[in-house]
Amino acid sequence: MRPWLWLTAVRQVFVLAVPGWWHRWPFLPLPDRAYLAFRMQTAYGRSDGRLQPHDVVTYLHWCRAWPRVTGRSH
Repeated sequence: MRPWLWLTAVRQVFVLAVPGWWHRWPFLPLPDRAYLAFRMQTAYGRSDGRLQPHDVVTYLHWCRAWPRVTGRSH
């Protein structure tokens, strides 16, 4: 669903990935655990909260719109 957000989603995976992720096991572009815990705390009030799909879609819409809002390119 929402193919117009796919490129944004892929971009955000790499934007949020820990620098040098390809040097550490598992070789996946994962975000820093502390950053993710902080974001979950601010979004859901607990660091072990469950990410909701509609929140992911809202975040991707925001990421996609941000360059237009600020007048900056990707």
